[in-house]
Amino acid sequence: MPEGLAVFSLPEHHRRRLRTSNPMERSVQQELKRRTVKVRVFPNDASLERLVSAVLVEIDDKWAADSKAYIKWECQDA
Repeated sequence: MPEGLAVFSLPEHHRRRLRTSNPMERSVQQELKRRTVKVRVFPNDASLERLVSAVLVEIDDKWAADSKAYIKWECQDA
């Protein structure tokens, strides 16, 4: 099965959550925009990479520490 169709092998009520990573992408994009608007011009590529890396690590820590489950694996009738 092609990797792009793997989501269809899951129960139907899990597909909505797994077919997209929009919540994660949205939080990353919003935080990057918020931080880069203040700086406006980066002196070099390395400084931009450091900022983006720091934001990604911070967001990853937030998602890892979040006690609310993004997916509840127990089967429920939806």
